[in-house]
Amino acid sequence: MTDPNAIQPSELDQLPDRDPEETAEWQASLDAVAKAAGPHRAAYLMRRTLERAEGNGIALPKLLETDYVNTIPTAAEPSAPGDEEMERKITAWNRWNAAAMVSRGSKYGVGGHIATFASAAWLYETGFNHFFKGKEADGSGDQLYIQGHASPGIYARAFLDGRLTESHLDNFRRESGGNGLPSYPHPRRLPWLWEFPTVSMGLGPLSAIYQARFNRYLTNRGIKDISASHVWAFLGDGEMDEPESTAALALASREGLDNLTFVINCNLQRLDGPVRANFKIVQELEAQFRGAGWNVIKTLWGTAWDELFQLDTTGALVRRLREVPDAQVQTYQTRDAAYIRQDFFGKDPALVEMAKLLSDDKILECFHLSRGGHEARKVYAAYKAAVEFKGAPTVILAQTVKGHTLGEGFASKNANHQMKKLTVDEFKAMRDLLELPIKDSDFTDGVVPYGHPGADSPEVRYLQERRAALGGPAPARRVHPLAPLPAPAEKAFASFDKGSGSQNVATTMAFVRLIKDLVRDKETGKRWVPIVPDEARTFGMESLFPSLGIYSPKGQTYEPVDRDQLMYYKEATNGQILNEGITEAGSMADFIAASTAYSTHGEAMIPFYIFYSMFGWQRTADQMWQLGDQLGRGFLVGATAGRTTLTGEGLQHADGHSPVIAATNPAALTYDPAFAYEIAVIVKDGLRRMYGEAAPGEDPNVFYYLTVYNEPLPQPAKPAGLGIDEGVVKGLYRFNTAESAGLSPAANAPRIQLLGSGTAIHWALRAQKLLAEEWGVAADVWSATSWSELRRDALEADAALLRGEERIPYVRQALHGAEGPVLAVSDYMRQVPDQIAQWVEQDWSSLGADGFGLSDTREGARRHFGVDAESVVVAALAQLARRGEVKATAVKEARERYGL
Repeated sequence: MTDPNAIQPSELDQLPDRDPEETAEWQASLDAVAKAAGPHRAAYLMRRTLERAEGNGIALPKLLETDYVNTIPTAAEPSAPGDEEMERKITAWNRWNAAAMVSRGSKYGVGGHIATFASAAWLYETGFNHFFKGKEADGSGDQLYIQGHASPGIYARAFLDGRLTESHLDNFRRESGGNGLPSYPHPRRLPWLWEFPTVSMGLGPLSAIYQARFNRYLTNRGIKDISASHVWAFLGDGEMDEPESTAALALASREGLDNLTFVINCNLQRLDGPVRANFKIVQELEAQFRGAGWNVIKTLWGTAWDELFQLDTTGALVRRLREVPDAQVQTYQTRDAAYIRQDFFGKDPALVEMAKLLSDDKILECFHLSRGGHEARKVYAAYKAAVEFKGAPTVILAQTVKGHTLGEGFASKNANHQMKKLTVDEFKAMRDLLELPIKDSDFTDGVVPYGHPGADSPEVRYLQERRAALGGPAPARRVHPLAPLPAPAEKAFASFDKGSGSQNVATTMAFVRLIKDLVRDKETGKRWVPIVPDEARTFGMESLFPSLGIYSPKGQTYEPVDRDQLMYYKEATNGQILNEGITEAGSMADFIAASTAYSTHGEAMIPFYIFYSMFGWQRTADQMWQLGDQLGRGFLVGATAGRTTLTGEGLQHADGHSPVIAATNPAALTYDPAFAYEIAVIVKDGLRRMYGEAAPGEDPNVFYYLTVYNEPLPQPAKPAGLGIDEGVVKGLYRFNTAESAGLSPAANAPRIQLLGSGTAIHWALRAQKLLAEEWGVAADVWSATSWSELRRDALEADAALLRGEERIPYVRQALHGAEGPVLAVSDYMRQVPDQIAQWVEQDWSSLGADGFGLSDTREGARRHFGVDAESVVVAALAQLARRGEVKATAVKEARERYGL
């Protein structure tokens, strides 16, 4: 029966055949080989032919998978420089101390991971001795993304070279005493050592790609030459299941990031069991990376396998390796030679004959111990090939055994991720295997000792000499003593003080206008990094295209369709804008790289990332935590903000909760400004704090989140009087009173305080007028620029009281003596303003847009949620009625009058 999906000969007519007879001869030759020598031989010849074509530069689709063997054969491996025996001793000490640190800490119940570093020790040691450039090297050194579960091994090496003490190791995962080590790479907790946080899993690979890309951006823009730096990302094969791990592979290939290498530790295990139990993760990853355009190097088998491959004259061994699923490979690791003879070799007559030539010891050496990732020479060959490859990023798929050298109780066992300690007997067996000079008497009271050959030992001298030759210790984080950036000209900010007059201006547009002025600043303008996820025109930023240019390593190889227009789409090698396409995750990774350039490269950059507010914190909040962990600085801007402001888009675009999520991040300063001049004050203060002269006690390692709106409204002038700027920054100030608004309330009129943030202040102002003109109520209107900063200040005041210090929260100071109850309203769920309720001394009530969003006009959506001006009036009257200050009938009358 003919396969209906098969390509028919007539379909190939789209490819002209200049010589059909020659084509038929090639096809007949293939048929003859398949018939005479079998399909395996035919497939072999086809692969070799395709490889030759690729090597000769003939344009053909690439093979996505190669055989399950090493990419670099033993005969082609370069000789590794240095002293391999000395490096073996260093690695043995690191293995020991990593295991001892976690085991000793288990008595406190703090946990730790042993098996991951045990599998990856040579992957790190080879890099530290021969490849990873330190901070004193050319450019900025290399950037290392360390796999989180391998941190004990990195601490062990830092202990060996004198950067950590036994006291540090004994306080692994116990930081509260002040001399502890964080569980994973964490710059905020150990800022002199760790440069990049890599847990949660999946964020490391994504960030590494954008870090390599940002290095090129800085070089191409002439900020700093970082062409000598290389980005190394160490990952687990199970980690590659995270969508962020592979989200930007095409970007790395498309931009030719040959300054980037992924090293994937393929120990075939994740947390609970095999990564691809019934399949082969290495082959899957090879196809994925090759398909994305990466250079792939497989380092699978150790030298013990050379004899087996030499005996494989029929290809039976290679075929068998390709078909055995990962879970069975893991099983071989724990079984005896007889089982392996039967299950692995017994499936093919040719392999049965091969096995007769192999001793049991040889079989166990190959299947239990010999993996490419455990041999320095093979790892060196892979790394050397990676850094020398040009035109594309490289991924190294290194096969290892999880729990290697930890003993039969650990190696390849499904539960080894949860196993936190070895017994004394297991440690002694490990000591003997590693040939370490540790005596039985060193195990005092059953406690495993740390091991150190001595500060002046050959091992330590060798380690330190190698690091000195490569530019200093690694990993390491440095914050260079940078001079504060000069403040931009006051004119850029002051221009917003006078308001917009009769012109309607959305706060999104006001922010973009401010940025346009700031990027023109002669001193700091070039340091701004505008980041947009393919929505620049939505936010009115297209005017920046021709003036700043959109970054592209290829420049502009085409004539843009709108070239004859003033605001045409201009790409440039030195472009300043990062227009990322439709990827919030990629944009955040860009932002993280830019926001930490002050430490990574000693260059202060000022990123602002503007996005649909609904698709920022909700979608990439984990990366916002990563940003805070990495001590990033810059401005996040949630545009088209609010639940009722983006007309017609509906539920999936209606943000009523991002400030709630943002408030959970200790490094985020969240603002919901109502007016253009407030944006100017906030940005000016942010530049001072993060890039200028921070006040005593102020942490510059913060980032700002501003929500701005696409609702064009008149922008008022900044109110006269002292303290406005302070109130904007701290989160609350009185915008006007009933009297200053010209409403002339009666002397004994009931009074209420209306607190509004963002666009909601306009409803409060309309409600203020309705209350005065229709109900005889005087209302004062306050702009609450930051509910979360008010709360943060109040929490700090509470903590001070517990220490015996008298301190009054700012929100209480600001509202002190304000007459009447307080009614707060925002375009977000009530939980946002309710953050400060417990510190307000007046009666408190709030309105908000709780529930799911909906498609409607702004007026219709606000009426639906009960936050429009009329709803504010009714809520205000209800508060005053409960206090007996207006008649209860007024509430009912207002509801009926306004159709609520």
